Amino acid sequence: MPSITISDYAGRQHFRAAALFMMVWATSAAGQERAPAARADLIFTNARIYTVDESRPWAESVAIRDGKIVAVGSNAEVIGRKGRKTKVIDLAGRMLMPAFGDAHVHPVFGGMSRSRCSLHEGANLAQYQAIIAGCMEKAPGTGVIYGAGWSDGLFPPHGRPDKKLLDAVSKDRPLIFLSVGGHSLWLNSKALSLAGISAATPDPVNGKIDRDPATGEPSGSLQEAAMELVDAYVPKPTSAEMQSAIVYVAGLLNGLGITSWEDAGIEMAPNGDSATLDAYKAVLDRGALTGHVSIALKWDNARSVEQIPALIAASARARRLGLSARTVKFYVDGVIPQHTAFMLAPYENAGTDRGAAQIPAAILNRAVSGLDAHGIQAHVHAIGDGAVREALDAFEHALNRNGGKGHRPMISHMNVVDPSDQPRFGALGAIAVFQPTWASNYEYMDLTKRAVGPERSKAIYPANSIARAGGRLAYGSDWPVGPVNPLEGLEVAVTRRINGDAQAEPLLPSEGVTLAQAVKAYTLNVAYANRMDKITGSIAVGKSADLIVLDENIFELPVQRIAKAKVLVTLFKGKPVFGTLDGTRR
Repeated sequence: MPSITISDYAGRQHFRAAALFMMVWATSAAGQERAPAARADLIFTNARIYTVDESRPWAESVAIRDGKIVAVGSNAEVIGRKGRKTKVIDLAGRMLMPAFGDAHVHPVFGGMSRSRCSLHEGANLAQYQAIIAGCMEKAPGTGVIYGAGWSDGLFPPHGRPDKKLLDAVSKDRPLIFLSVGGHSLWLNSKALSLAGISAATPDPVNGKIDRDPATGEPSGSLQEAAMELVDAYVPKPTSAEMQSAIVYVAGLLNGLGITSWEDAGIEMAPNGDSATLDAYKAVLDRGALTGHVSIALKWDNARSVEQIPALIAASARARRLGLSARTVKFYVDGVIPQHTAFMLAPYENAGTDRGAAQIPAAILNRAVSGLDAHGIQAHVHAIGDGAVREALDAFEHALNRNGGKGHRPMISHMNVVDPSDQPRFGALGAIAVFQPTWASNYEYMDLTKRAVGPERSKAIYPANSIARAGGRLAYGSDWPVGPVNPLEGLEVAVTRRINGDAQAEPLLPSEGVTLAQAVKAYTLNVAYANRMDKITGSIAVGKSADLIVLDENIFELPVQRIAKAKVLVTLFKGKPVFGTLDGTRR
């Protein structure tokens, strides 16, 4: 029954209160006269609106009031929301859809890596050397030059760079560079010497010092936990730098149509304190956090289940700060080319080497179930098929122990998934977070195929197989590791080809999904993964007005042109955070 008060009729008719009540009830029940609908602040009309709402996939018009969607439908159905102060935007047939989400991004790491000595734009080894030399000129002295962004694919066959390439730039100044994926460091001889890493230095637990096979001397790269050997020499970011990184990345994501994301693993002190949470709070307080953000706290692989209380306390503290941190990120393995990913069977032509799990299965089981019992979601980094199975086993253990609490566990990456494990995603309610641009035959894929061999290469990024078996797909870029533009991701998800290359050989084309599936994986399913699907992810009455206007209808474009479409305007809570409303007019 509509909410109507006596004051709504003041100065009109002086009916008694009882008579008024009966009149309103009767007319409402008859489905006739109703109270005037609240007028909208903004109406988009004459649009091709893809809602990602199964009850009404397409519409023409949407009305917004106080940052929320109040009406969706035909032009005639929505125009009744127009008032004297309503801004009406005629999109003249342009496409409107929910803003994109990203289920796996690293804003602080990514923003910081771009602000230091960034190798991301280098396309070959000579360019890397030139960039580093330029960084040294800009920061004269004897201090460490630190940066990130080198590509494993430029160092075949195993993605392990040699110190000699950096020594050619400088033998006198320590040079330390993180790989684009964050699993390896590249050092020159001076940096190795500074950290005291020699032939006599043992490999740490869950780490590896790459060595010259003849002499045993460090060759210049460190894998996984071995990177901690130089932690003391890597400049720590200040709070101001972290805040700048968050603001920079929010702007970058908004410009690509993204208004919701997960920060997939922030550092936390053993007592539960986190400088990154504090930086997020500062950005939030000044109104610069222009997206719905889910923050994943990082599990410390060097410790065990004794850290669970601190994680629960940190999650509660985040909530008090006005932030959402109800997820814990587990790094179960590494990466395939360097043989640090955990495989069910040995790598191709590598003897008995199948990598190793960085978290023992028994510990992961206890951790996932213990956190699940307190409402905290697991997000597992698992690249090898062995790590994927260990993660699924942990989810099953939690389900058996706690019952179905609906906390939506996730696995990211899944470079290889054994066919027997593919149906388990649907059965366990686990979300498969793929990086769609990775599912193509680019240079890194050559290293992957060489490492796992032809048979397991048939199970690389099996997105469609998991979806057909009832699993839910959500897309995340893993930026800065991978490209962050969702339109590029949509194209590759459908074609399984290198973005923009119609002649490229597709990677397992039968594992491509439909465009509708891919859009849902970038919108509503990201919101679902972040437990925000009641708030955002589709165009439905009551949800946040998180919308984008595109210059072309991607459903009418040839699939090889999807990435050519452009975001004209991004709205977050009904306000433009990229582009302008006037810019949508033809």
